[in-house]
Amino acid sequence: MPKSRHPAPPLNQAALDALALRYVERFATTRGKLAAYLARKIRERGWDGPPADPQAIAERMAGYGYVDDRAYAEAKARALTRRGYGARRVSQALHAAHVAPADAGQALEESADQAFDSALAHARRRRFGPFAKAPADDATRARQLAAMLRAGHDFALARRILAASPGEELEPYD
Repeated sequence: MPKSRHPAPPLNQAALDALALRYVERFATTRGKLAAYLARKIRERGWDGPPADPQAIAERMAGYGYVDDRAYAEAKARALTRRGYGARRVSQALHAAHVAPADAGQALEESADQAFDSALAHARRRRFGPFAKAPADDATRARQLAAMLRAGHDFALARRILAASPGEELEPYD
């Protein structure tokens, strides 16, 4: 006969602190993501004790240096840009991670500065434009353009890259 699972006991302040510490040791995170995680755990398991403040715990973890929104934003932006995502997609990812605009500013500037290289990396990975084996027909080019736009690239830059013939060398600023 299978063992019955007993529901986990309601959380208290010590258990919530332990959950927060365990989360920041396992994952790179932001204050907002940590607070959302803690709030979700309180909703799932219940609460026993004086009112909880997940945001205060997240701020305390940031004060200890366990959470750094600016470092998270820079690392996430570099990783996404390297993988071929555009500045718009990087901005959306940082917003979803609850990174404040002040902490995301420098990372977004660097991502925008590397827009051309990022778009070329995306085209290379997907074998679009100058990295294709053969020129694309209109329907294929439209799908490729849609993919470049979903990846967060500028429309004009995406069109320019997709218009290049296979093997053509592109310069950043023509």
